[in-house]
Amino acid sequence: MPKLSVVVPFYNVQTYAPDALKSLELNAREDFEFLLVDDCSTDGTPDLLDRAARELPGAVHLRHERNGGLATARNTGLDAARGEYLAFLDGDDWLAPGQLARMLAAIEALGCDFIRTDHVRCTGRTRSVQRVPFGPQSVVADPRGAILPADRATSVDYPYAWAGMYHRRLLDRGLLHFTDGLRTAEDRPWIWRLHREAESFAAVGLPGIFYRRGVSTSLTQIRDERQLDFIRAFDQVLADVATDRESDLLLPKSVRTYCAIIAHHFGSIERYEPAVAKKLRLMSAAALGRMPQDVLDQVLDSMDVERSTVLRRLRGGRRTPSGATA
Repeated sequence: MPKLSVVVPFYNVQTYAPDALKSLELNAREDFEFLLVDDCSTDGTPDLLDRAARELPGAVHLRHERNGGLATARNTGLDAARGEYLAFLDGDDWLAPGQLARMLAAIEALGCDFIRTDHVRCTGRTRSVQRVPFGPQSVVADPRGAILPADRATSVDYPYAWAGMYHRRLLDRGLLHFTDGLRTAEDRPWIWRLHREAESFAAVGLPGIFYRRGVSTSLTQIRDERQLDFIRAFDQVLADVATDRESDLLLPKSVRTYCAIIAHHFGSIERYEPAVAKKLRLMSAAALGRMPQDVLDQVLDSMDVERSTVLRRLRGGRRTPSGATA
């Protein structure tokens, strides 16, 4: 059994894949395996991965015959992973030399289910360190206790799968797979499930993962119908939380986050294709109607005026704190 399996999906990233692959080479150990999943790329990415499978120690090239999206590609890698620990990297990002060994040493020393790390956001030539929104460093804690409070950024608002490392027991328990077919926000149901059901975690700093922003092929830059998968992702979060033993405590956080994401999309609605913008309005209004209305009332009353006004208009009527339509 390898000590570590790293799942790395690629899709049409021939410009950036060499950086990711070189960083894996600078992290390679004889007990590491790298699962390079090509999600049916149509550019030169498959050739790069073929060569990596021959030259990069521990590399395995897995190829999809049809494009399935990031969640499905990660699942393909997880299904093939043999390691005692697991980690992720995206094909347009990269790692500092020795980063994987440092993360592995941290999780082994702490003995917890998973660790979360800081990362470096890269936009053009600009670099900024993004911290895990959890105070204690290198202290084992209950993941469930890191979900709240509702009105502040917490660990579930830092959903990046690649910003961490995970013990295999989480995979065996069914906690590491993603919802097949989700093309955006695929990590939101995933991070909520992890924090609700895992038993221990720690934030460890270690900002040696470089997250590339502004990539033209990234879904953060593409404003077509695939972006609307965030609705399905957050519907799943709400459905999962509604069955939780502490649903009364957790629903306000999940509803507030869902509302914040809807408002975020409406803040740049002019960038969408007209037909997609119309569908965004209809789907968002329907999503607000599916939320627990008493919780939604509380959330809207607690949000800033700009966002709450947008959401109330979408909802189809402004409500007073008592719940009566104004």
